[in-house]
Amino acid sequence: MNMKAPRGTVDLLPEDTRKWQYAENIIKELCRRYHFEEIRTPVFEHTELFQRGVGDSTDIVQKEMYTFEDRGGRSLTLRPEGTASVTRAYVENKLFGNPSQPTKLYYFAPMFRYERPQKGRMRQLNQFGVEVLGSADPAVDAEVIDLAMACYKELGLTSLKLVINSLGDGESRDNHRRALVEHFTPVKEELCSDCQVRLNQNPLRILDCKKDRDHPAMKNAPSILDYLNDESREYFEQVKSYLTLMGIDYEVDKNLVRGLDYYNHTAFEIMSEAEGFGAITTLAGGGRYNGLVEDLGGPNTPGIGFGMGFERLLMALEAENKQVALEDSLDCYIVAMGEKAEQESVRILHDLRVSGLQADKDYLGRKMKAQFKSADRYNSSYVLVLGEEELDKQVVNVKNLETGDQKEVNLSDIVSYMKETLLGGNEDE
Repeated sequence: MNMKAPRGTVDLLPEDTRKWQYAENIIKELCRRYHFEEIRTPVFEHTELFQRGVGDSTDIVQKEMYTFEDRGGRSLTLRPEGTASVTRAYVENKLFGNPSQPTKLYYFAPMFRYERPQKGRMRQLNQFGVEVLGSADPAVDAEVIDLAMACYKELGLTSLKLVINSLGDGESRDNHRRALVEHFTPVKEELCSDCQVRLNQNPLRILDCKKDRDHPAMKNAPSILDYLNDESREYFEQVKSYLTLMGIDYEVDKNLVRGLDYYNHTAFEIMSEAEGFGAITTLAGGGRYNGLVEDLGGPNTPGIGFGMGFERLLMALEAENKQVALEDSLDCYIVAMGEKAEQESVRILHDLRVSGLQADKDYLGRKMKAQFKSADRYNSSYVLVLGEEELDKQVVNVKNLETGDQKEVNLSDIVSYMKETLLGGNEDE
């Protein structure tokens, strides 16, 4: 019997989840400032959604999806990425009918891809992502990129590189596609088996191939930037001008294509340049996907978004030696001695928590010295001592563990006293 976590998954223990919660809270606050709202979609969807929305020619659909048949004979797939699910929810729930547009959504969600596990690339990965549906304004592209960069900068990262490209509109891509086919056909047999298939299905994806990236034909492959029509070129120029206005540095990478079929116009990636980060430097990536809503049965609706791997975010923080501010302490720890004191401590503990304080007590019947050690381990600010003598006097002995000061407080007043002391009052008042 194999009782270990499946390959490509990890347990996040409390010391890990505190870091995740810290980063999540900062990102959620940024989303509030940028006027994004949270959406939560199912962990699994009908397989056709990803085949149609992500693209049959992508590695995700061809090689990486966790697909199974349920008892009703339906083919279902664990969500490998977020955009298709959010777009499906947008169409199904007719969010395009809301008077307030565009629709600006964000999510935190696990994704599932059958990949070769390595540091920062797991089979169950966790992702933060945003989607903006309903606007084709280049300023929205810049805003989405701005939010992605702000997430990293707000967490203290500085060794960042933003690369952008334009994939153009349908006309531009068709012209570029023909040029790629003409360019790579003479060397087709020298390409990997995947790229030989891509040459007919989606030749743009050849530029994203890791196996053939050093092939000589890659160096002088036709650039999409040379095939942009006037409208696509103007759109890209506007996006770049907005980034410049916001003081966001970027590089144009003509070979940046992203790995999903639905992208058009703006595509971008954010990379870590921190020393020792690793060979896979991409932290986040995204772009515009006008036409995806229509493909999923909705009206003509432009969209743009990005996905950010949380595991890689934590790796970047570690690589740059950024310390995460963790709150690992208690307001109060109750030390109770004797049966009656134990009973009374349960009531006090409940009332302290209801009043908004973080409190705990011993549940192992340990002696007083061991209970004080527990309070120290939990980094508690105060210890409330309750024994037979205190019960006889109807008081609680309150000890400040930082100063060592002690004070007797009436049992009936202990909750209000601790609330006043810890939430802004003065214990000597």
